[in-house]
Amino acid sequence: MFKLIQLAARNLLRYQRRTLLTSLLIIICVAAVLLFMAISGSFKQLMIGQITDSMLGHLQVHRRGYVASIESLPLNMNMAPQMVTRVNKMLGEEPAIAAVAPRIKFGAMFSNFTETTSLRVNGVEPEAEAAVLPLLAGRQLDGVRDGPLVVRGEVLIPVLVARGLKVNPGDTIVLIATNRDGSVNGKTFKVRGTLESATGPGGRDGYIHIEDARELLRMQGAEVSEIAIRLKDPQNLQRVNDKLQSVMDEIKNKAGQNALELHSWERLSPFANIAKMIDVLTLAIKIMLVSIVLVSVMNVMIMAVYERIREIGAIAAIGTPPNRILGMFLAEGLMLGVAGTFIGVVLSLAAVYALNVWKITYAFGQQKGLLLSPSLSAPDVLAIVIIVIVVAGLASLQPAWKASRMDPITALRHV
Repeated sequence: MFKLIQLAARNLLRYQRRTLLTSLLIIICVAAVLLFMAISGSFKQLMIGQITDSMLGHLQVHRRGYVASIESLPLNMNMAPQMVTRVNKMLGEEPAIAAVAPRIKFGAMFSNFTETTSLRVNGVEPEAEAAVLPLLAGRQLDGVRDGPLVVRGEVLIPVLVARGLKVNPGDTIVLIATNRDGSVNGKTFKVRGTLESATGPGGRDGYIHIEDARELLRMQGAEVSEIAIRLKDPQNLQRVNDKLQSVMDEIKNKAGQNALELHSWERLSPFANIAKMIDVLTLAIKIMLVSIVLVSVMNVMIMAVYERIREIGAIAAIGTPPNRILGMFLAEGLMLGVAGTFIGVVLSLAAVYALNVWKITYAFGQQKGLLLSPSLSAPDVLAIVIIVIVVAGLASLQPAWKASRMDPITALRHV
């Protein structure tokens, strides 16, 4: 085996320019693909983190039909207090859950006593909401930042609304909302601060204490619109989703239907489509890598066989078995793939290290200065290595087979 590898290496060195150009092509492709995977993967995870850790959470529990009519934020679709207690008990028994946060969501009119606009209000428990959304507090631009996220009698408002109505932290405003029975109620609040949107200039979410929300809506019990869930490990999202869904399927309403719905962030945010597009783009880049390696190695091996026909005839004439000739040419193709892959992996790891030393920042929506931290996992690197080496071997197989099946006499007469 060693002799075969030694012979293959010598033959590759005989055609240094061609070997170098082919190796460079493989090196560049491998390095480019791995670097793209590192950067795109980092961007994807950072984007998902901004959505899940500052807006949605990883999972949300709703009453059946709530999400289908979520644009109107229907109060008649809230979960009753008894249902909330049952869901909290069920979630408390799941060890993969890190935190849960109840919310009351409703539409309200926001007024500075001279102008009025609409606002989507989230009534939250400050400590629970901060545990589920650890990045939410970082979106606050000004005002009171010490202590809990919100306190009774204060409101966090989106910067879009604050600028439009010229409202500043410390100002007094009024929220006017219609409760489930159709009666209207208003309550004054002091602006605690303004929030930067995580998704762009269209964000209109404000935050108040959940008890203020119940008082404004004249709720008698501890009903909620949704329960947001944060997992200890987001990688377990699908497993936990399936497990919780199977338990919730046992809870029925009076009509015998499932009383609850469980939604992951992917089903609640359009940004999930962007994440899927990144995965599709990564797959397309991998296919391009396979195609380039296949064509380049096959071209080199076909030329090697064509230029060495008399040599092949000579070694066949002195008794070299066909399988040894096959192995010699196959080893040449594999050596090209292995050498190019190894150097490409080293270059990509060096580039990823450099990108983490010289930090890259970018903006996502209205969030500025987000830090990109590219990384490569061992399975990703191993997958690319295996793909390139296997494709290099397959590309060498046809020319090697042709060389091993040549008639010695015909090959020796070749000019």
